Amino acid sequence: MEENNYYVYLLQCSDNTFYIGTTNDVEKRVATHNAGKGAKYTKIRRPVKLLYFEDLHTKSQALKREHELKKLSRIKKEELLIKNHIKWHK
Repeated sequence: MEENNYYVYLLQCSDNTFYIGTTNDVEKRVATHNAGKGAKYTKIRRPVKLLYFEDLHTKSQALKREHELKKLSRIKKEELLIKNHIKWHK
């Protein structure tokens, strides 16, 4: 991962739901979620597991992509994971 880039990421929460967010440091952000200091949504659904992320050049691009991914249905999110050969617990 390069510095100064932004990332959109997809987490699997302990209740098997997905969470999508944006950050400039994926590892640090996942650790923050797992420490209970991340989003309110993930705070009660710990631990979370990083399943997928995309590297984007600007914060604007990352936020736009985050919005696109959040609009996808659960099935479409699962198709994205399958397409990228990512296994997760269903």
